Amino acid sequence: MQQGQPRKILMTLDAVGGVWRYALDLAAGLSAQGSEVVFAGLGPQPSADKRREAEAIGDLVWLDAPLDWMVSDPQDLAGIPDLLSDLVSRHGVDLVHLNLPTQAADLRVDVPVVAVSHSCVVTWFAGVRRQDVPADWAWQKHLNAQGLRRADRVIAPSRAHADMLEACYGPMPQLTVVHNATRIAVPASSPNREPFALAAGRWWDDGKNGFVLDQAAASTNWPVVMAGPTIGPNGQSVTLANVDHRGELGHAATMDLMRRAAIFVSPSVYEPFGLAPLEAARLGAALVLADIATYRELWDGAALFAEASDPHAFADAINRLAERPVLRADLSRRAREISRRFTPEVQAEQTSRIYASLLSPSLVPAAAE
Repeated sequence: MQQGQPRKILMTLDAVGGVWRYALDLAAGLSAQGSEVVFAGLGPQPSADKRREAEAIGDLVWLDAPLDWMVSDPQDLAGIPDLLSDLVSRHGVDLVHLNLPTQAADLRVDVPVVAVSHSCVVTWFAGVRRQDVPADWAWQKHLNAQGLRRADRVIAPSRAHADMLEACYGPMPQLTVVHNATRIAVPASSPNREPFALAAGRWWDDGKNGFVLDQAAASTNWPVVMAGPTIGPNGQSVTLANVDHRGELGHAATMDLMRRAAIFVSPSVYEPFGLAPLEAARLGAALVLADIATYRELWDGAALFAEASDPHAFADAINRLAERPVLRADLSRRAREISRRFTPEVQAEQTSRIYASLLSPSLVPAAAE
């Protein structure tokens, strides 16, 4: 183990969205460097398969506590600081890595605290509704701001999301960008792709913009396949009428579709990073993406971009790639090359540098973006 590297890390996670994959991939990289990881799960219980996956990497403790965006009363979150503090003491933790900044609010521990903003209600409303949070969600902004101030370091998965955080919460000198990553390997060969466009996401979330892609599918020359749930944990829903909707699939089944699809589409209007396009690019699909700051930051020059609110723009982009195999192959190659930058090894190394700057400030300078 290198000097300055934590011996044991407490890392929060949930089983609802992309945080699960982020946490497990990062923890695997940190474990390879010699750190032990204790997972503290919050929110709905994971499936048996997910539980086994986490336990293969580190200890997993599931707390009887909700996720901030799934409650309407901040008092429902009041017990979280004590639960986390108890785990820090019980497991001899050297550093706390929180995947929801609100979890840092009122947290009293004597070890460094790193908070990652993968998303939040405040930036979601700014990105999706173009407005501040409604009055009955104002406590979310207050609690998130409190957690961001409490954290010794804040990580954002893209510069675009970091900019949005500072626009919503004010300047954060402790804010650092570390891009997300995927463990998906580049295939040894490029199989013949099948003539369909694939999209994957939590379609009940308005930020994923599934209804626009469903409208676009009425005018595409190739079928559009959408994988992912249409009903959310709080009753949110979307109706899909023009696509081949496969429902909620496991990660392996989704990756199989990505290996087959010639085109991958993400119509999201709000995406702090966007793991699904990265996975699809790594597997060789050509990308059609909503023209938002995050996707321009990561994929400019390697994708076709469509105005997020315009179904015709998405249909035109999909049809253009369907009709032009040379362009499709060129964009696939460019996207795959960019995807090679986002590896778990790079992510773990950059995160470890942040840890080391907190544990041994004189040893390693703070990572900066």
